[in-house]
Amino acid sequence: MAEQIFPTKGSLIKVKRSLHQAKLGYELMDRKRNILIREMVLLLDKAKKLRGSIEDTYETAYKALQRINITLGVTEPLGNAIPIENGLEISYRSVMGVELPIITLETTSKSELSYGLAQTNSYFDYAYKCFNKVKELTVILAEVENCIYRLAIAIKKTQKRANALKNILIPKFEEQEKYITNSLEEKEREEFFREKVIKRQKLKKAKKIS
Repeated sequence: MAEQIFPTKGSLIKVKRSLHQAKLGYELMDRKRNILIREMVLLLDKAKKLRGSIEDTYETAYKALQRINITLGVTEPLGNAIPIENGLEISYRSVMGVELPIITLETTSKSELSYGLAQTNSYFDYAYKCFNKVKELTVILAEVENCIYRLAIAIKKTQKRANALKNILIPKFEEQEKYITNSLEEKEREEFFREKVIKRQKLKKAKKIS
């Protein structure tokens, strides 16, 4: 054996305890991995639907933008009047110790439009609505894809630890337990044989004396 183990009852107790902890650790890692995989599969389905939806929404929004350019001409001043988005807030939820982001976006109501209605038309309103939808979907997709990325890293780490427990530590402790148990049993047999020999010799001496 690579590691020197003294075959004593104390060592056997220690190895059995380590083996129990390693097996328990593997069960926990395996359970964690399965929960994380299940969470990621749900998010992958959601991301797939979001990507399809966001592509359609982008296409609709850019077509609306083209109609604006045709009907209104240069729209850069109107675009500059729309403020930069600063309503994003990020919080976190924990799944088996993995921190997953929750991104919320405070949307602007119709009454808080920053551009003048006199300088625009219905195409501009429609494009504004479409790009707001794009923004909302982008935020949701960013949240989902970031969660998927974090889960993938956590699953990889969990799998690595589970494999180390299953393929290295557990077999190591099982081998040590077997080695110590066999050694102790061999010592017990030797001790029993020695006591038997001593007893036989004492009986022979007793017979000679008598």
